[in-house]
Amino acid sequence: MRGLKIAGKEVSNEERRQTEKKLKEAATNKWTIDKLWEKYKSNNPGLKGIKTYRSQYNLWLKSAFANKEPHELVQLDVDRIRLQMLKKRKPQTVKHVLSLLNRIVNYGVRKQLCTGLNFQIEMPSVSNVKTEDLTSDQLQKLLDEIEKDDHPHAGTMMKMALFTGMRRGELFKLKWKHIDFERGFINIIDPKGGPDQKIPLNDSARELLNSHPRTKSRFVFPGRDGRQRVNIAKQVKKIKEAAGLPEDFRPLHGLRHVFASMLASSGEVGMYELQKLLTHKDPKMTQRYAHLRDYALKKAGNVAGDLIKQSTERQKKKKVAEPNNIKK
Repeated sequence: MRGLKIAGKEVSNEERRQTEKKLKEAATNKWTIDKLWEKYKSNNPGLKGIKTYRSQYNLWLKSAFANKEPHELVQLDVDRIRLQMLKKRKPQTVKHVLSLLNRIVNYGVRKQLCTGLNFQIEMPSVSNVKTEDLTSDQLQKLLDEIEKDDHPHAGTMMKMALFTGMRRGELFKLKWKHIDFERGFINIIDPKGGPDQKIPLNDSARELLNSHPRTKSRFVFPGRDGRQRVNIAKQVKKIKEAAGLPEDFRPLHGLRHVFASMLASSGEVGMYELQKLLTHKDPKMTQRYAHLRDYALKKAGNVAGDLIKQSTERQKKKKVAEPNNIKK
């Protein structure tokens, strides 16, 4: 077989094979985003939220960046993805996807597999200060509907969120062995990626759990076949709608906010204690309830002022009522 001609020079079959081999080796050693993603997953088998990350990667990052090395990415390409997502997704979701891209690249840099990006990814502005609350009438209506509902777990989980402020995922992972009835604590395992923590088992939660039926499952609120529950949205939404709560009220997370709001507005719980009860890693997350605490303190200050005022008025009335001292 005759050789190939490249730029006027005839190339032998052996040279062609060597060239193809080098190109193949170069491609094999090329750490693309897709290859880094696969390596990242294999080195983190217990990665929390892997299902969500996989979905985000396949939907938004794979088609655009899979075959590119990090140094080949340009800011315009990432900006285009960010703007496309913002038309369909909330800023928080967009931030999660772009953070995943950052994490994949940083993993490769840390392992000395590739060089990093030549620019900084612009993240969308996200506001996490939303709080949800219920009036006393709304809360009572919700509790009434919970009593009527026949689902074995939905109503009890909603009450646990209200009584303890536990997150949905924490309720899903809650096992009977995590509840220390003797000492009065609930062990929260891996609260939103942070270290394990303990929260008090208050009387309301204790009574609720004591009356909650146990099954052969190790989970307090088991899912199918006794395994860990992964969803209960349909059931709690049914109760929420029956109670006539606002459309944007989130049945479980919203009740966590109600728990926090009630404690903050009571004036009896400080921000530090509230942070520990909510298992917030960052005290800034707890500051969203600071205005309720301030209102409670202001109200308490007014009570003190009213008491002093009442005491002063009583003294004035007493003096007026007393007969004048007449000198003899």
